[in-house]
Amino acid sequence: MRVLLKKRVFLVMLLGLMMILFLKSDWLAAWMYPVYYKEDIRASASNYGVEPHLVAAIIRSETNFRTDQESRKGALGLMQIMPETADWVVQRAGFKEVTEDMLRHRADVSIEVGAWYLKSLDQQFDHNKVAAIAAYNAGPGNVRKWLDTGVWDGTMESVKQIPFGETRHYVQRVIYYYNKYKDIYPSF
Repeated sequence: MRVLLKKRVFLVMLLGLMMILFLKSDWLAAWMYPVYYKEDIRASASNYGVEPHLVAAIIRSETNFRTDQESRKGALGLMQIMPETADWVVQRAGFKEVTEDMLRHRADVSIEVGAWYLKSLDQQFDHNKVAAIAAYNAGPGNVRKWLDTGVWDGTMESVKQIPFGETRHYVQRVIYYYNKYKDIYPSF
């Protein structure tokens, strides 16, 4: 009987300690939601006036901070930029030549191109962060059509009206990570 009581007390104490660690631990949150390439994200976000938390959330949603990625549709690198979009960004932004190999393998190049493109989308959609995120995934033409025809009003509250399931889930995922990163890394 005494052994059983000791086991119960130990179990309650262990569960209590785990709850305290889980609920009040910054290191546990940072471990669960790490951010890699912080300096590159910070620099590119600052260069183009976009929030570093948003850049990090897009990277987390796209590749979970893994370089050398290529999607089934051909999007490349850390931020999963389509080669045609990268060419457009390079031309418009006046970057030096950016090759597909650089976009695929170099985090700094992918982040720079992706941050510039995110700024462009933010401007195209009048600083509507949710619409810009949707456009990052579905393309600005699709999002503009949804907004112009009233299919979607561009708000998070009506995100379920986005006609593409992939984009609907993408927006929800990016906003989730964005909010997590803002809580965990307030001085990013």
